[in-house]
Amino acid sequence: MFPAASRRVGVAPLAQAVRRALGLATAGSLALMSPVLLAEEAESTEALETVTVEAEALSIVTEGSDDYRVSRTSTATKLDLAPRETPQSVSTVTRAQIEDFNLDTLNDVLESTPGVTVERVETDRTYYSSRGFEISNLQVDGLRLPMPYNNVHGDIDTAVYDRVEVVRGATGLMSGSGNPAATVNFVRKRPTATPQASVTGTLGSDDHRRLALDVSGPLDDEGRVRGRLIAAVQDSDSYLDRLHRERGVLYGVLEADVTDSTQLALGHTRQRNDTDSNMWGALPLYDSAGNPTDYDRSTSPAPDWSYWNGETQRSFVELTQRLSDDWSLKGTVTHLDMVSDTELFYIGTVPDAVTGRIPNSFYLSKYDRHLEQWVADVHAKGDVEAFGRTHQLVLGSDWSQSRNQQSSLYAAATEDLPPLDEWDGDYPEPDFGDPDFVNDATIKERSVYGTGKLDLADRWTAVVGARMSWLDTVGKQYGSSQDTTLDNELTPYAGLIYDVTDRASLYASYTEIFNPQTEMDRSGQYLDPIEGASYELGLKADVFDGGADAALAVFRTEQNHVAQPDGRVNGREAYKAADGITSEGVELTLAGELTPGWQASAGYTYLEVEDAEGEATNTYIPRHLVRATTSYRPASLAALKVGARLRWQDDIERDRDRDDGKTRQDAYALVDLMASYDFSDSLTGSLNVNNVTDEKYLTSLKWDQGFYGAPRHVMANLTWSY
Repeated sequence: MFPAASRRVGVAPLAQAVRRALGLATAGSLALMSPVLLAEEAESTEALETVTVEAEALSIVTEGSDDYRVSRTSTATKLDLAPRETPQSVSTVTRAQIEDFNLDTLNDVLESTPGVTVERVETDRTYYSSRGFEISNLQVDGLRLPMPYNNVHGDIDTAVYDRVEVVRGATGLMSGSGNPAATVNFVRKRPTATPQASVTGTLGSDDHRRLALDVSGPLDDEGRVRGRLIAAVQDSDSYLDRLHRERGVLYGVLEADVTDSTQLALGHTRQRNDTDSNMWGALPLYDSAGNPTDYDRSTSPAPDWSYWNGETQRSFVELTQRLSDDWSLKGTVTHLDMVSDTELFYIGTVPDAVTGRIPNSFYLSKYDRHLEQWVADVHAKGDVEAFGRTHQLVLGSDWSQSRNQQSSLYAAATEDLPPLDEWDGDYPEPDFGDPDFVNDATIKERSVYGTGKLDLADRWTAVVGARMSWLDTVGKQYGSSQDTTLDNELTPYAGLIYDVTDRASLYASYTEIFNPQTEMDRSGQYLDPIEGASYELGLKADVFDGGADAALAVFRTEQNHVAQPDGRVNGREAYKAADGITSEGVELTLAGELTPGWQASAGYTYLEVEDAEGEATNTYIPRHLVRATTSYRPASLAALKVGARLRWQDDIERDRDRDDGKTRQDAYALVDLMASYDFSDSLTGSLNVNNVTDEKYLTSLKWDQGFYGAPRHVMANLTWSY
């Protein structure tokens, strides 16, 4: 019917490609270094003139430095703004943080991000939340990407990214929907002007093995053409019974200065995830008498035949034209092709309170999925002189089309299960028949937008903008028609900033919320779009002699038609819409260098989410949350770096689906430690110990099932770099 990821192929083809790439690493490095070598051997040592197109201010990079902060960002508005000039809460996980703490996946990164909760509902499906609501806005290099179902399947590898920026609060101006949670922007690594190369090997607990290659530099004598190749392969068992994962990623990008004012970039990423004995759903959290269950951390409800294999390929073309000293034009087209193939086992009931056995109430299912997306954006950015002051403007338009095809097959369960902590995963593998459902839906969205940073007076700045959107959905999901049209949907944005001093600013921002949903009710119909408004007041300051950014934010969000869990239908999650949902809270953040050699990124969040009756809702999201990472490189021993990471949250709970009880997870703290040592300019070793105190905890209570997080585990890395 459509392409599918083969169960038996695995990551072998990609692994072979990566191994070939590793074999060519030395030759590639020499090729990239050839201009330098030739220049050194020449009698005349005149420096080569490098032509660089002054495009947008996204040339900021964090790799190669110990910094835990960035000086500028454009995720919230596409304007080139310092953190203090952005009237919203912004956090960045830099390359130094990623490497210090082995944050190899998006889940790892967002677990280190202030104000963000990672909901690992299963081994291969994850939701993210901020300010009480699900995150549904993703960007790559500032280009918005649709995110069907508001979750991520598999792990997104961070090897290809320089940093991950997170703007909390509604960002409908740039993301196309005013989701009040947050927008996550992946910033790709780009070719470097000088040659560089690195190879990193990792060994860890549960037979964890990883090998990564990164080669970059100029490809011609003038440096007008530059390239970069990144490859990584990973293979690991798990603390969870039977679970095995393989992952591979390959990324190549070329940049060329076509003229002195024109730059062209081409890139492609391929990532494959293969998982055996993955979960579909998770462990029952209580038994037939309502007593809480308490399994070993390794217990899994997955049989030995279940799997979830997937492959994602993303290509992009980017053209930047400098129109004048003050104006540039940028156009980007990206194509995403994602296929997945699964055979799954879901436990649809709870264990007997006396015997621990689970009666035959299981969903055995097979899903084949193909998601194809096209996204295009063109915008102009520049300065305008008016009323004796300089203002910054962005005018643009974007378009996207997403087609989601999925077949659903089901089989009858034949046997009960023994107590899960005694089960070895042996269960009859079914013979799936013809598809019960064939889903095929296409979503088209087009928008025009404009935003500006207006210099009102010596200490007053306004950031204002608006987006007009048109949305069409055509197709069927689970046998129900999904044909809808939304026209002329306006999303305004306004922010005001007052510079109290040269290092401190007060701000206020407001944006309306209009967020189409992909959640479906029990009859298979999409829920109406979320509507509402988001408000934020805050104070931002440069602290520690300008080495760090500190921020205090107070926020409130009001929404209608918010998706709330409503049980399961034929093995899928169903939702109902709730009106009058409000979220309010306080955030404190700090990021940067506190003293020479001491880097830190930390945040505290207080949150309240209530329904129209004033009752607490979304209680699976912690009301108090702390995220902190820190590292120190002593001046007296600059080769050494030590660090720690803290993830703390307070109690969470959820109402049970089958009785009037509640399931609770007590407050817990996860502490990770790291140390690295530079044996030479080109060789570095590091050691990471995660969950040092060996805390036992449930990863999420978003659903009426859950599983336990990883126990204490260790990883060792060795990196050669040039």
